[in-house]
Amino acid sequence: MSQLNTVALHRPVAAIKQAENATWPLADVLALFELPFTELMHRAQTLHRAHFPDGDVELATLLSIKTGGCEEDCGYCPQAARYDTGVEAKKILDLDTVLDAARQAKASGATRFCMGAAWRSPKERDMEKVETMVREVKALGMETCATLGMLEEGQAEQLKRAGLDYYNHNIDTAPDFYDNVISTREYQDRLDTLGRVRSAGLKVCCGGIVGMGETREQRAGLIAQLANLNPYPESVPVNHLVQVEGTPLHGIEKLDPIEFVRTIAVARITMPEARVRLSAGRRELGEAVQAMCFMAGANSIFYGDKLLTTGNPEADDDRVLLEKLGLKTRAATLDSAPKAACAC
Repeated sequence: MSQLNTVALHRPVAAIKQAENATWPLADVLALFELPFTELMHRAQTLHRAHFPDGDVELATLLSIKTGGCEEDCGYCPQAARYDTGVEAKKILDLDTVLDAARQAKASGATRFCMGAAWRSPKERDMEKVETMVREVKALGMETCATLGMLEEGQAEQLKRAGLDYYNHNIDTAPDFYDNVISTREYQDRLDTLGRVRSAGLKVCCGGIVGMGETREQRAGLIAQLANLNPYPESVPVNHLVQVEGTPLHGIEKLDPIEFVRTIAVARITMPEARVRLSAGRRELGEAVQAMCFMAGANSIFYGDKLLTTGNPEADDDRVLLEKLGLKTRAATLDSAPKAACAC
């Protein structure tokens, strides 16, 4: 394996101990990873069919409303100001631009619109703009999601009042690998933000990135952390590292695609009612691996030609793939659902 380029640590990050009464002890999650592949896929598909009998795929579109210039040092991220990746820092988008993108996403079949900003945490002047975006996108009839970094006390409640449905804040990786990738915030900081999101009554979108040089046991540790959140996230994005030149993780050995499929399957088994989303890195995986991921229980994708700053399969290509596999989209399922009788 090639040498892992880690970011420089500014402070020690303590591993978070798993509760003794965890629903999914790490050993049990690791045991799932180590099942024969066909057995693992069978278990995942059986649970997937039981909890999602419609078998539909949710389409979500992600828009970067504030790109670049982030003060964090996440080793995978081209938006960190300290890395020379060619990503320019830009001001927050205006409302009309955001709404145009949301309308296009809805017209293309997306049911959820996610707004991402490259901030460590939003300032109050930022919150006011984001709240307006949330209200206006919500008025279009779409589910709303935002990922704005760490939230301070009261900010999750502000977003909830504006009509936000989901807040995304990934834990990225296992606690004992975290300090190989990030030093500008602690693992507990991420958990604190997730706690504020839950307390405000928002739904949680939380996942991680695989292929950053972690071991299988550490991939199991990531899934165990997610599955033992109480309750576990409603949406679980699983990202396959997109290596960007200029970031510390560029050039490391790539993850075996079958191991990525295993990660999807274990996420489905341990979090059976969650939407497990194929997120970054789908372009590199190709159609056959994506098809296996859907068999393993993935039932949500980011849909469009860009995820914040990295490429994503074209929307038309996704449509062709879903048609090849005979998979319905959530929008089509919702459109064909029986309408409630008029009570007037």
